[in-house]
Amino acid sequence: MIELRDLRKHFRGSGSWAWTGRRPPVRAVDGVSFALAAGESVGLVGESGSGKSTVGQLMLGLIAPTSGQILLDGEVLPQGPRAIQALRGQTQVVFQDPYDALNPRQRVFDIVTEPLRNLGRAAQGDLRERAVGLLERVGLHAHDLDKYPHQFSGGQRQRIGIARAISVQPRFLVLDEPVSALDVSIQAQVVNLLMDIRREQGLAYLFISHNLAIVEHACDRIVVLYLGKVMEIVPKRRLHDASLHPYTRALVDAIPVPDPDRSRDAVPLSGEIPDPANPPSGCRFSTRCPWARGDCHAVEPPLVEREPGHWMACHRHAELPSPTAPRTP
Repeated sequence: MIELRDLRKHFRGSGSWAWTGRRPPVRAVDGVSFALAAGESVGLVGESGSGKSTVGQLMLGLIAPTSGQILLDGEVLPQGPRAIQALRGQTQVVFQDPYDALNPRQRVFDIVTEPLRNLGRAAQGDLRERAVGLLERVGLHAHDLDKYPHQFSGGQRQRIGIARAISVQPRFLVLDEPVSALDVSIQAQVVNLLMDIRREQGLAYLFISHNLAIVEHACDRIVVLYLGKVMEIVPKRRLHDASLHPYTRALVDAIPVPDPDRSRDAVPLSGEIPDPANPPSGCRFSTRCPWARGDCHAVEPPLVEREPGHWMACHRHAELPSPTAPRTP
């Protein structure tokens, strides 16, 4: 349904260097390619600064790409305001922080029905009935329509945001860290609600998150992003039994294990993510990868399908051990 082809977004640098033209642009997204089928949920994971939210904004048409293409149903989307017009009603977003995502001066009725009014999807006399149905679908009640956001908990506010997002019956949702601001006890409830809605309405999700465990639970495939580049695309069923990219393996090893007696042969990451305005040559991950060798620092590895549905960008893929083998390089 939606496809990204060599998508790039470079931002002009800030500070005094920007005015002289000597500071290179920030390469937030630098050649990302993947696709989402109708009804599919794809997780987008990576550290802060890897470009996840920028990819989501590009797919919503909120910012224009520096280069590359976004295709919807096989048709290349125009850039700028025309892209937003083409996507209106087909895409919606659920934001990270439900406290900032809702207008504190609006009632829940106005918040939930605003997309319907803007797109002319419901007659004025039908708005309240539609709003009641949306609230009940996300686990709230009709009497909540006349309340204001400050009268709800964080989990309830996120449910209101979800009701607003699905009000116009979109085909595609960008979920930008939708549970990271919620209590752990509430996160599972919201994730399960999103999964139920996806099954009922056939929605496609781009699920952006730092939490690989949640993404593994909620998504069909996982796209691993590092410094604006796709390191790996892996089906979730292969996440623990396939030879993974060293960066993906580091993310998997960071998942807490609720067993104090279980040991791991993990290879921890060292250092910080490099400056996206001055990325390393060769593989973007080479400065932190324990398996990096000469060509890793000089030649950028292509994203290659190693087996059906499993793509990886790594020169050392044939040398990587299985997840159950010792992983000391």
